Amino acid sequence: MLTEFGKVLLFLIVGAMFVAGGLIASWILRPNRPYPAKLSSYECGEEPVGNAWVRFNVRFYVIALIFLIFDVEVVFLFPWALVYRELGLFAFLEMAVFLAILLVGLAYVWVKGDLDWDKPVPQIPKIERDRPAYKQQTPAEPVAV
Repeated sequence: MLTEFGKVLLFLIVGAMFVAGGLIASWILRPNRPYPAKLSSYECGEEPVGNAWVRFNVRFYVIALIFLIFDVEVVFLFPWALVYRELGLFAFLEMAVFLAILLVGLAYVWVKGDLDWDKPVPQIPKIERDRPAYKQQTPAEPVAV
């Protein structure tokens, strides 16, 4: 007789065998006829130019992650809106807190500048070249921190 953990283990083993069996069967049954056009990277019908392992700007990923975070969180608004009248004032206040947290996150991302596509180039200070020749200076006293 199996315990509850034994049933779970048996379920995991059967599931792993099912996945492995499907992968092995597809590997055995599929045709394998590679040719150069098939092995080339596909870029929306365009001829590939350059190496496929080019480094993308991090801003692409940051904007995509911000979109996903806010998109998934806004999905929670739809079920709430469907049953809004039955939930009452407490649910309204909970959703107000939820939206306030979303707005704080949006303000943080906005102030941080992650929503700006063209970030300003940092201004590097320049050294003045027309100084008089350096004189022998006495060492400054250390500042207590």
